[in-house]
Amino acid sequence: MAEQHQAQEQHEQTAEELHELKRIRREKLAALQEAGADPYQQVRFARDHHTSEIHAHFDELEGKTVRLAGRMMSKRIMGKASFSDLSDRYGRLQLYIKRDNVGDEVYKGYKKFDIGDIIGIEGEVFRTQKGEISVAVHELTLLSKNLAPLPEKWHGLKDTDMRYRQRYVDLIVNPDVRDTFEKRSAIVREIRRFMDGRGFMEVETPCLNTIPGGAAARPFITHHNALDIDMYMRIATELHLKRLIVGGFEQVYEIGRIFRNEGMDTKHNPEFTTIELYQAFTDYHGMMDITEDMVVHVCQSVLGTTKVCYQGMELDFTKGWRRMTMAEAVKEYAGLDFMAMDGEQALAAVKAKGVEIEKGKESWGDLLALCYDAFVEEHLIQPTFIMDYPVEVSPLAKRKASDPRLTERFECFVAGRELCNAFSELNDPIDQRERFERQVALRAAGDDEASMMDDDFVNALEYGMPPTGGMGMGIDRLVMLLTDSASIRDVLLFPTMKPLD
Repeated sequence: MAEQHQAQEQHEQTAEELHELKRIRREKLAALQEAGADPYQQVRFARDHHTSEIHAHFDELEGKTVRLAGRMMSKRIMGKASFSDLSDRYGRLQLYIKRDNVGDEVYKGYKKFDIGDIIGIEGEVFRTQKGEISVAVHELTLLSKNLAPLPEKWHGLKDTDMRYRQRYVDLIVNPDVRDTFEKRSAIVREIRRFMDGRGFMEVETPCLNTIPGGAAARPFITHHNALDIDMYMRIATELHLKRLIVGGFEQVYEIGRIFRNEGMDTKHNPEFTTIELYQAFTDYHGMMDITEDMVVHVCQSVLGTTKVCYQGMELDFTKGWRRMTMAEAVKEYAGLDFMAMDGEQALAAVKAKGVEIEKGKESWGDLLALCYDAFVEEHLIQPTFIMDYPVEVSPLAKRKASDPRLTERFECFVAGRELCNAFSELNDPIDQRERFERQVALRAAGDDEASMMDDDFVNALEYGMPPTGGMGMGIDRLVMLLTDSASIRDVLLFPTMKPLD
């Protein structure tokens, strides 16, 4: 109780200090406005360099005049001369502000600047006696006033929840966070470059649908007033993209937002980003090749290596990823040889393992998938393709000709979690309708993640879809792996948060 009381007192004291700091800054702003120097009236500052360029090209720029703009992150007053750090998108640079260089009035005004103010400067590039690359300022302009003190000035931005809620502050004070999102942008850019280089066409499909399809997930429901119908935020882009394959676009992909009305944890957010791609005249083996090549390309282009450290594990994305069937994986990690068992034998073996079996999911295929989830996933640290999923859990994948219990489907697992999902796409409209009907029955029995009947998609297949391979990958999960981020919230600029009371 004493510790809680002390923490409460510290919180109240901090709040009072923050309120006082804000009051002082507002008074400074009012004085500026009264003097006709309102910083919010500044509309443009023409800069010609960024901080990183000064560091990278110092030999060329030494002694030359440059114009920079950014946020003042420190201020060290030393009589007639002072130092500040200027931060922009690309880094930080020391500024040397001398009264004799900027004039008495400007220097007097500078001394009243606050950490977090946005400024523009013009000055000469030089190196200090201590060897630090700097700019000697001779013109200084206040471009925007900071009224909310940065966290490091009062209690530090230690609250993870607040970092996600106020990402703008997180980005200001934590350069490593900014670096994560710079890398995210680069990863998406390189995925596009890779796909475009392979002859794929990027397309856009609807976010609002009359039927949620393409995945086993609970959708968000909204209402269209003009049509007076309920509509669903998309849970996947799959079915529209395959319609385009039917229409003759033989290589298509979409990078877009997906919405699923499900729980949140370190790997799940209600809205997230995927890439789905489809290519005619190939199969799931072709999709394995393209998946592997794409990730290798991204690693080399963004990180300069295919070896990545993730949460203390070294992941090796070098080509040559392991490929094994689901049955092989279950045999290796659970000791159950499903390929040597029929349905009754499998049911007895799984019960003997003490695995809880959901009612209505006692088939051979359901049991294989159940054992995989229970015994295998956590062991798959290095990139591994798990192939040949049971038909019961793969309603959109083509059956294996050699064993109709299975489908030509794979998922890639890295660090014990799924990275992507892919099929040799089902293009038999009769089989597709039957599988939709099974999903409809499951939905009627209470499974609200089961698919609805999509008659138009079946109709599209009746016009003929060529043999096709398709793959969907979670962009956020890939970014997590390549930036050593423990939570999906660390790679989403604005993750979904429960509103504060």
